[in-house]
Amino acid sequence: MGLLFLTLFNSILGLSVLFPIIGPLARELGLSEFQTGLFSTAYAFMQFLMSPYWGRKSEQVGRKPVLLVGILGFSLSFFLFALFAQLRFWGLLGVGATFVLLLLARLLGGTLSSATLPTAQAYVADITGRADRTAGMAIIGAAFGLGVILGPGIGGLLAKIHLLAPVYFSAGLALLNALFVWIKLPEPKKHVHLDTAPVLRFHDPRILPLLAAGLVISLASVGMETTVAFYFQDRLGLSATATARSVATALVVYGLAAVFVQGFLIRRFKWPPAVLLAAGVPLSFLGFVLFVLAHGFAILTLALVLQGVGQGLSAPGVTAALSLAVGEHEQGLVAGLNSAAQALGRMLGPLVGTGLYQWVAPPAPYAASAGLLVLAGLLLLSPTSRRALRA
Repeated sequence: MGLLFLTLFNSILGLSVLFPIIGPLARELGLSEFQTGLFSTAYAFMQFLMSPYWGRKSEQVGRKPVLLVGILGFSLSFFLFALFAQLRFWGLLGVGATFVLLLLARLLGGTLSSATLPTAQAYVADITGRADRTAGMAIIGAAFGLGVILGPGIGGLLAKIHLLAPVYFSAGLALLNALFVWIKLPEPKKHVHLDTAPVLRFHDPRILPLLAAGLVISLASVGMETTVAFYFQDRLGLSATATARSVATALVVYGLAAVFVQGFLIRRFKWPPAVLLAAGVPLSFLGFVLFVLAHGFAILTLALVLQGVGQGLSAPGVTAALSLAVGEHEQGLVAGLNSAAQALGRMLGPLVGTGLYQWVAPPAPYAASAGLLVLAGLLLLSPTSRRALRA
């Protein structure tokens, strides 16, 4: 579990380094907010298509090989993203060509890196018993949270060198992470390789309500993540470099809260999935409402933390409930379907978030996300959802 934690921490660190710089970087390249959102949408679209495939593949060939595909694919796509952006800075590409090439890099990244998360979730299921499943899934969230603490800070510092420095850093870190996995991370002994993987569908009544709730929660969160750098810059009237530093600071606080919730509270008290979701969804809702009302840095950061704590409770709640709802031979499959549902939220979230931000009003994405959390709560209160949470 410790080795898997380090693997996931390295992965999210490489991703979160970009959080504070993606907005100002896109503007320096001459791209609009909506075009920036399309990068995340393209990445998530391929994750939506490919996550079930990688989940099935990990049942057949093992967890470790599929993890390596995901991490190396991440590295390759980020190297290409940095290269194409660099060509734009050198004046060798126009805005249109830059956008198309960056979009292709993100499509490639989504195709390959979608192997990482479902395989990691299945890995946790392989090495934990049912009684410890929720706490085990919280390890994934804690790794994400710790990465979010350090990543934005590193990104903000590297941005002082150049806005592309964090992108190169992320690509190089992924290569080192792949080397670490290849040398150190063992194939889980509990996992049994299958010549023919079993079949699990989205509409399976054991998992459908939770997949729907997870999709809605993901959609709400990603709409915020895609626009938060723009929101900080516009609300506070900051330059591109100052925005990177400001968002990095806020995300460090956000990450500390998430690590405390997932790395300590959930593992210490071993709350069942139903409790995590009953607390997490309302807290996220309050965070989004505060985003709509906030203007100063402190209130914006508090809104981010409330949403982060709520997400930190809800995400492992959904993941653990899905894992417990199916058999041990279906863990890779349900993890793939869960990742696909999350990816669908990440695909639609940037389009909805940046579209509302650019064409309606800056607070509009956060008001919409609050409404989505109400929908998630209603889904979780349905009789079908209650049966799934008791499984």
